[in-house]
Amino acid sequence: MFRQLLMLPLLLLLAACQSTQVQRDFDPQRDFSAYRSWAWKEPALQYRPDDPRIKSDLTEQRIRSAVSEQLDQRGLRPATAGNAPDLRVQAWFIVDDRTQQYTTSSMGAWGSPWHGFWGGPMYTDTRTIHYQVGTLQVDFYDADDGKLVWRGSAEQVLREDPGSPSERAGMFRETVAKVLSQYPPQ
Repeated sequence: MFRQLLMLPLLLLLAACQSTQVQRDFDPQRDFSAYRSWAWKEPALQYRPDDPRIKSDLTEQRIRSAVSEQLDQRGLRPATAGNAPDLRVQAWFIVDDRTQQYTTSSMGAWGSPWHGFWGGPMYTDTRTIHYQVGTLQVDFYDADDGKLVWRGSAEQVLREDPGSPSERAGMFRETVAKVLSQYPPQ
């Protein structure tokens, strides 16, 4: 029972790790209001590692759809046939294996407050946790000069059970919305 209580802080720490961490970077010299149209930079989506369990047409379709929806909400429209886009968009889906170790220690004691306590054995418990972290990165390149003008990424701990296809699509939509929530830069 006591060991189970010691695991409570560990579980709370892991729950805190599941929050999405969003980062962005951009070229402050660019006029982002001038960007009105976009097209995919091929390859539109890149994976790391190049693993068939991660890389799939279904994943690419979900990410492309989520990015398109978010760009549309921000007033960026797909370039029409025959017209050059203002921006080229490329996404990355990166999965890293990570490990963390947690050690808890406890010391037993016998006796009472009236007669003093006697020392007991010390218990040390070390646990190793293996997990995967997924990063979704979206890059915007100026179509005229090909330079990176904006980058946003979100990182979060991946669940062991990725859920149904609709849950996966929802997860990508939510993550892309968080990444692009800071575009255009203010």
